Amino acid sequence: FKSHVGQEVLYLLARRRSTSALVQTLPGLRLALDLRFYFVSILRRDIDGGLKITQDALCEALGINDNRIVEVSLRKNVDTAAPRMEVSLRETTSS
Repeated sequence: FKSHVGQEVLYLLARRRSTSALVQTLPGLRLALDLRFYFVSILRRDIDGGLKITQDALCEALGINDNRIVEVSLRKNVDTAAPRMEVSLRETTSS
């Protein structure tokens, strides 16, 4: 799972035009991570089960230390037709 998440991040970065500027800026920012998990069943997994693996894979692919993440939001939903994970990483002013 971790390598799959990392590969997806690298694929998406390769499609962006401003990747180098983004990657150079990230190490100095305070970041907020928002994860939305969509499972086939609400009973499928614990809500926090994928947090650390996803956070590590994302940060590794971006070349940043995961200590830059100072805020986390987790959501667990059901989508029987299209189970997936949605990730958002943004700058935050949280202290």
